[in-house]
Amino acid sequence: MDISIILPTYNEKENIIDLIPKLDHLIKKLNKKAEIIVVDDSSPDGTGDATLKLNQLYGNIRLITRPKKEGMGAAIKEGFDNARGHILLSLDVDSLDTLEIEKMLIKIEEGFDLVVGSRYLQKGSYKKGLVKTFIKNRVSSLGNKFAKIMLGINLTDFSLNCRAIKKNVWENINVTEKSNSFMLETIVKSHFKGYKIAEVPVTFNERKYGKSKLKLTLQSYLFLRKVFHYTFNYRF
Repeated sequence: MDISIILPTYNEKENIIDLIPKLDHLIKKLNKKAEIIVVDDSSPDGTGDATLKLNQLYGNIRLITRPKKEGMGAAIKEGFDNARGHILLSLDVDSLDTLEIEKMLIKIEEGFDLVVGSRYLQKGSYKKGLVKTFIKNRVSSLGNKFAKIMLGINLTDFSLNCRAIKKNVWENINVTEKSNSFMLETIVKSHFKGYKIAEVPVTFNERKYGKSKLKLTLQSYLFLRKVFHYTFNYRF
C-alpha cells in the first residue's frame, strides 16, 4: 500500500459523500495504491453508514468507529496507527481541496519526512466569508506566529489538519495528544528528532456542509499552554 488517507469525522455525512469521489479521482490520477480511512466518533447523522455504502462503490475505504468523542488528535492517531500505507495523510473533510494532497506528496518524494499544509505561506489563504471565520483566522494567525518564535521552528502553520508523514517517522515520534494540540506535538517531536519538515501553501475554505466543532477559546488556551510546555521541555 502506497498511501493511507485518514479522515477524522463527527457528523460529516454530506462532506464525506462529497469528498470521497474526489479522492478516488485523485488516487486514479496519481496511479497509486491507496486506502481511505474514515475514523468516525459514532456520528448520529449517519456518517458511518454513508462511508460503508461508499466502500461498496469504491472498495478501498475502511471505517473505524470510535465509541465516543475524544478529540481530533485521538481520531487521527487511531487512523495512523491502523494505516497500511507507507505515507500517511490526514485532511479535514470540510474545508480543504484534494489538490493539497498532490503538493504534499511531491515534497515527500523530494525527501521530506513530514509535510505540513500552511494557510499563511505565500499563495496560501484562509477564505473569510463570515465574521466568525475572520476572527478564527486572526486568532490562528497570531497563535502560529507566537509558536514559531517560542519554539524556534521555521514554520508558519502548526495547527492545521493537512499533512503527510512517512509511516516509519510516525512510528518513531510517540505522539500522545488527543486534542487539536496533536498537530503541534507532531511537528515539535519530528523537528527535535531531526526529521526534515516542509510546508506547502494551501487554501482553507468555508465549510460547505454542517457546523464547525472547533471551540475557539478552549483550543486557543490549550494551544498556547502546549507551546509553553514544548518550548521549555524541548527547545531549552
